[in-house]
Amino acid sequence: MPRIEFYVLSTAVPGDRLRAACQLAMKAWRASLPVFLRGNDDAQCAELDELLWRFKAESFVPHNLYQDEADAPVAIGLDQEPASTQGILINLGSTLSPQVERFSRVIEIVNQEPDLLTACRENFRSYRQRGYDPKRVEL
Repeated sequence: MPRIEFYVLSTAVPGDRLRAACQLAMKAWRASLPVFLRGNDDAQCAELDELLWRFKAESFVPHNLYQDEADAPVAIGLDQEPASTQGILINLGSTLSPQVERFSRVIEIVNQEPDLLTACRENFRSYRQRGYDPKRVEL
C-alpha cells in the first residue's frame, strides 16, 4: 500500500506548485527512484516539461513526456500506467490517479487556491475511504 502525503504550500501562486513538483522530482531522481509527474492536462504536462529544463540552471533532471519516453527517469503524463512500479507519483491532477496502487509513494501538492483546496480535501477523504492513511506536510 503506497504512502500518501499532501504537501501544503502557503501561497496560492500556481507556479509555486509546479516548481515544488520539479524540486520533489529532482530529489526523488537523485535518490534513484522512478518518478511519474501527473499533470492535470496536456498543457500542464508541456509546462512541466519546459520547467524541468530551466528551474535549476546548475542541475539537469532527465525527463520526458510519457508518450515520447515512458521509461524516462522522470516521466510526465496523465493517467497512463507507469513504466516502473514502486516509484513516486507526484500528482498535480485534481482527482486521484487510477494508478495509485502502482506506486510506493504518492505526493499531492496543495496550494491555497480555493478550487484546488476543495479538490484536494475531496482527494484526502477519498484516500481515507479507500483505507489509506494520508499525511499532511507543511512546506
